[in-house]
Amino acid sequence: MSRLRGAISGIVAAGTGIAAAELLAAAVRPGAGPLVAVGGAVIDATPTPIKEFAVRELGTHDKPVLLGVIGVVLILLAAATGIAATTWRAAIPVGTALLGAAGAAAALSRPAGTVLDAVPAVFGAALAGLALWWLLRDRQGATDAVRDKGVDRRLVLRLSLLAAGAGAAEVAGLAVSGRRENAAGKSREAIALPAPADPAKPLPNGIAADFTTPNANFYRVDTALTVPRIDPSTWRLRIHGMVDREIELSFADLLQRPLIERDITLNCVSNEVGGPYIGTARWLGVPLAALLGEAGVQSGADQIVARSVEGMTIGTPVTTALDGRDTMLAVGMNGEPLPLDHGFPVRMLTPGLYGYAGACKWVTELELTTFDRFDAYWVERGWGSQGTVKTASRIDKPKPFARMAAGTVTVAGVAWAQRRGVAAVEISVDGGPWTKAELLPTASIDTWTQWRFSWKASAGPHSLAVRATDKSGAVQPETRATPFPDGATGWHTISVTVG
Repeated sequence: MSRLRGAISGIVAAGTGIAAAELLAAAVRPGAGPLVAVGGAVIDATPTPIKEFAVRELGTHDKPVLLGVIGVVLILLAAATGIAATTWRAAIPVGTALLGAAGAAAALSRPAGTVLDAVPAVFGAALAGLALWWLLRDRQGATDAVRDKGVDRRLVLRLSLLAAGAGAAEVAGLAVSGRRENAAGKSREAIALPAPADPAKPLPNGIAADFTTPNANFYRVDTALTVPRIDPSTWRLRIHGMVDREIELSFADLLQRPLIERDITLNCVSNEVGGPYIGTARWLGVPLAALLGEAGVQSGADQIVARSVEGMTIGTPVTTALDGRDTMLAVGMNGEPLPLDHGFPVRMLTPGLYGYAGACKWVTELELTTFDRFDAYWVERGWGSQGTVKTASRIDKPKPFARMAAGTVTVAGVAWAQRRGVAAVEISVDGGPWTKAELLPTASIDTWTQWRFSWKASAGPHSLAVRATDKSGAVQPETRATPFPDGATGWHTISVTVG
């Protein structure tokens, strides 16, 4: 019984401390919350193969799963501390100090971390230690033997009081976070985006209805455990480094500039062959070339380091902002301000580059530098520095392992080769000869191309493979390669059954 009481006391005390720490962080800076800080540190330290496995198998559920695992580990450590403290009271300061130090170190390790970010973890650990001491005091010697024969009403009362306090702190923290989220949502809803000075061309006739990806269905892959809530009235963008003139802009400044509107496909380098991490949207933004022209890019600068509000760094070749493509600071997506989880109020977007190399969300800073001087976040972890999108294709219809009747079957999907364009898409049935599919009209070389193929399906099991050829004449390679370090390759192949 003594161990059980110690374990329960340790868990309740830890919950009290964490709830109080999260409430303090929610009121000051959500990213400084111990759970989020530790989660971010774990993400940073996780080997690339494990990260890729998590993205591939868990998708957008990877972050809740990570926080859940961290919660389970904390419960086990808290229970162990409580059990140890029933016979060795020094376990209380030792255990809580270790947990507090871990939380503080994680907060300080974040790219945008400051000394103040360590305060919630230290405060929570101190409170947890005091709570555990209070729960276990007067529980030594002979009194334990007597109380073990029945219910310790004093302990139950203390546990109840602490659990209620922790619950109240959690509710208060959620209320603070909710108010911040509501404020961010209302500030977003209040924005009236100006009409573009250079609007996108109308989508051509014959294009399929699902050419553009709705905002709610657009993929999200990033390392942010909590979506930043940014007040556009206080947002600032700083352009500095190897420039002739440092520039600082407000959100209102951006909206007053001539805006361009473009249909652009964005995809993640973590996308496996045939994977879902790709989408096309109509983006509205300020051309980056014009801003860099005002700042004056100095000779030798070959990298733009974009920094987000939570400290993420994305390295983009300078040439991709100045070579005529529509690299922009996007403020709108599919006719509305950027959604909160897609970079509101401003994100960078570079056609032809994977997101990790040219699409920094929640951007607040652009530094002109060189690739020799600085490695951005993903480059530090072994990913390629250039991030050029590879020619690829995908079968969307029929779905893998589908069953269908014999006869004419429409096989359809998308292919992409941004900045080069898709010249042809071919289908192979059961490893047979390649046959050209029909290409549907598309918006530009910066978007995907939809295709379809009429297949006379006979009874039995079949495999369907697709490959694309871009307008430079390069054929999508057959050899399978994982996304690491610069994007997956290989033909998307599915199995179906007819009859």
